[in-house]
Amino acid sequence: MSHTPHELAEEFPEFVEKMSVLKQDDAHFAKLADEYHDVNREVHRAETNVEPMSEQAEAELRKKRAALKDEIYGMLSS
Repeated sequence: MSHTPHELAEEFPEFVEKMSVLKQDDAHFAKLADEYHDVNREVHRAETNVEPMSEQAEAELRKKRAALKDEIYGMLSS
């Protein structure tokens, strides 16, 4: 299996422990993290042509991933 870039632990290495705690204690954070993971995998599959899609669809997925990442970062840095 290939390495999937942009995993949350790589994006926010300074918050790995906090992410683990929040995933257990905060249902909203857990949902966001799961959704980010799913979208990130979709982007990776599109980028590697495992599941090709239109450029527009791929761009929309990237925007969704960025929005989720911003919201997650907001929760981690507060």
